[in-house]
Amino acid sequence: MEKNTITPSFPMPMRGLLLLTGMYTFAWSAFFRYFGTDLLKWLAMGSLNVTDLSSQWLGSFGMLIGFFVFLSAFYPISWNYLIITGIFGKFTLAIWFILMFVPDLGWNKRTVFHVSFTELLWLIPLVAIYLRTIKVKEYLKTLPD
Repeated sequence: MEKNTITPSFPMPMRGLLLLTGMYTFAWSAFFRYFGTDLLKWLAMGSLNVTDLSSQWLGSFGMLIGFFVFLSAFYPISWNYLIITGIFGKFTLAIWFILMFVPDLGWNKRTVFHVSFTELLWLIPLVAIYLRTIKVKEYLKTLPD
């Protein structure tokens, strides 16, 4: 059996990125949860009356996802299922926003920003971090007890 000479590690900046992703997701979702009508009016750029759109469920779901991603930073190797939850949660939030809110708000610079930078862009570091946890976990399995 060939011995691997490169030891995979999980650096602290990746934990920090998980913390940042969790806090960012939680904060944006809290805006949807608690300031939904005003936030939707801002996202619509004043072109629509958004009183019939409810953003409380989106905000509550996003706050839960943000909390899970934040928690995953404490034990990322053992709790990598929380990172997977974060990946699927961010993707779900993006799809939810596109299907439920964009038809009424319309595509404008604010809605495009929200979907791309608040939801989809964070998938890149989450996937990279998840792949690193898999590498480290596999390496730890090869070590003698």
